[in-house]
Amino acid sequence: MNINEMMKPYVIGLDLGGTNSVFGIVDSRGEIKATTAIKTQGYDKVEDYVDAAVEALKVIIDQVGGLGTIKAMGIGAPNGNFYTGTIEFAPNLSWGRTGIVPLADMFSKRLENTPVGLTNDANAAAIGEMTYGVARGMKNFIVLTLGTGVGSGIVVNGQMVYGSDGFAGELGHMIVRPHEGRMCGCGRKGCLEAYCSATGVARSAREFLKESDEPSLLRDINADDITALDVSIAAGKGDALANRVYDFTGKLLGEACANFMTFSSPEAFIFFGGLTKAGDLLMKPLVESYNETVLPIYKNKAKFLISGLEGSSAAVLGASAVGWEL
Repeated sequence: MNINEMMKPYVIGLDLGGTNSVFGIVDSRGEIKATTAIKTQGYDKVEDYVDAAVEALKVIIDQVGGLGTIKAMGIGAPNGNFYTGTIEFAPNLSWGRTGIVPLADMFSKRLENTPVGLTNDANAAAIGEMTYGVARGMKNFIVLTLGTGVGSGIVVNGQMVYGSDGFAGELGHMIVRPHEGRMCGCGRKGCLEAYCSATGVARSAREFLKESDEPSLLRDINADDITALDVSIAAGKGDALANRVYDFTGKLLGEACANFMTFSSPEAFIFFGGLTKAGDLLMKPLVESYNETVLPIYKNKAKFLISGLEGSSAAVLGASAVGWEL
């Protein structure tokens, strides 16, 4: 066995999304050496999904020299539990919504007992930032993923916070509007996710349009079809209503970060996901709101950063970072 085989220079990262499952083979510098993908849905049984995934994986594993070069596999998945390697009652997965799926163990057995770690997608993003991104060298930070929902990964003293059951740190479901708040997909009212996700921004735009007669470029779009991107484009063109939507969103997110500061005093809040493409439209009101509401002892201590993991490979890199930790 040569030195390269002994070192096992690669890990597999799996970004398991509601629509697609994207696999990457990644080296220690965060370079993706090979990639493939399958559809996540369309399988009645998880065994069929794993069969399809392993068949796709075999092709790219062979491209890098075979399974002997793979140290481990990391999976970022909705409702993923790091402690148990299971996906638990994931509502958006056809084969995972009704029970507990031992996915890490299933992949490990199919890959000749290769170590496999699994966590939720937001925790994977946080580990990815610590391994490859803007959180390198940091020991205390919070990653907030702003996409279809709001996820979070919390790192304290250099360690991910998982809690007693593996599900700690669901900051997207902290209630920010306790009275007459919007219904969230989780079944509670007033969650941060219902306001500060991409879908939350679109909901705010529809509400603002309904409550006001002011002119807006968004009125040219069917209300049900409005997206966060549409709001961002309109705001960039100087649309006053669209700018108010982002002011409102940033204000709520800033207040939430001021609250999060009180329990872990992170050195940085790192924002990841599609909504970050709005840039200063979101970040300026966010930071202003944070500074207005944070406790004086925490003022000017936290940085507000956009993810250092760019593009569609970010989630795969985050998942792969779980593998290096095993």
